[in-house]
Amino acid sequence: MSNKKNKKLSPTQQEYQSFAKSREPKRPVLKNCLRAFFVGGTICLIGQFFQWFYMTYFEFTDVTASNPTVATMIIIAVLMTGFGVYDHLAQYAGGGTIIPVTGFANTVASAAIEHRTEGYVLGVGGNMFKIAGPVITYGVVSAFVIGLISLALKALGGM
Repeated sequence: MSNKKNKKLSPTQQEYQSFAKSREPKRPVLKNCLRAFFVGGTICLIGQFFQWFYMTYFEFTDVTASNPTVATMIIIAVLMTGFGVYDHLAQYAGGGTIIPVTGFANTVASAAIEHRTEGYVLGVGGNMFKIAGPVITYGVVSAFVIGLISLALKALGGM
């Protein structure tokens, strides 16, 4: 893209660029932001509902209710991906569906579904972990680094 700006365009190319720019559809930015906000908020509201459900009916605490809540949200996202609903929701809401847990579950399930014809081990398993592997590795390494920083601060007597 930076080469495109530095490159001198002929008058015909400049005319075409202005013509193409005039024909380019305008994006409804406000509408897209509102859709992302409300759909992302609804996903979080559903997660909050499940946390409340586990706390009320199974007598979990705030801390212990988080694990079954996350598992429930992952199962719902994978089922929605398998039935093709999550893709339609993502096209409607855009960035609102990239809530970390459900978005990650959708990504892993999509990769598994896409490569199922190659077999369960090499197709589903191999390609599913091509997506999940870097994310899990980044999470583990980040947690390790944060732990080292915290340990160093405690050793220095700061905390």
